[in-house]
Amino acid sequence: MKGFKKFLYVFLGVLSVFFLFLLWYQNRYSMDLVEPYEVKTPGLEKKLLIAAQGSDFKDKVVKGIVDRYSMDSIYIQVIDIKDLQRINPKDYDALLIVHTWENWKPPVTVKIFIERTDNYQDRIVVLTTSGEGSYKMKGVDAITGESIIKDVPLFIRKIADRLDPIFKDEDHL
Repeated sequence: MKGFKKFLYVFLGVLSVFFLFLLWYQNRYSMDLVEPYEVKTPGLEKKLLIAAQGSDFKDKVVKGIVDRYSMDSIYIQVIDIKDLQRINPKDYDALLIVHTWENWKPPVTVKIFIERTDNYQDRIVVLTTSGEGSYKMKGVDAITGESIIKDVPLFIRKIADRLDPIFKDEDHL
């Protein structure tokens, strides 16, 4: 009986440490919510939706894209990825999704949105960040990388290189 009690205490101790690790990991690496906002008026002919998760890196990327296109006649709407379920992709000329790879997979809302918008893939630009920097959804031509602040201008340029042709292509309007 003594051996069983000792085993039980060790097991509960290990379980407690593991649970604390999970709480720490979730708190340390979870994404912030993005406060929705709009730039310009929805009545403009060209429209860009940016759905993102919040982090220092992602916030800087989103701000860089907003700054780049806010001088053009483009309506920009920024939302958190959790709100993707209410988005109709045909209402936008371009959609930018900025998310992180979580627990070896994309966020569920991103996965569902991409699957239901198969006919609009030529309008969607995806930036997927991960610790290793190369994870992305199967079948999605995503820009991938690590969330390194000094690389923000590089990612803004890569995203703009994909968005610019969409806004110049009259077939999307």
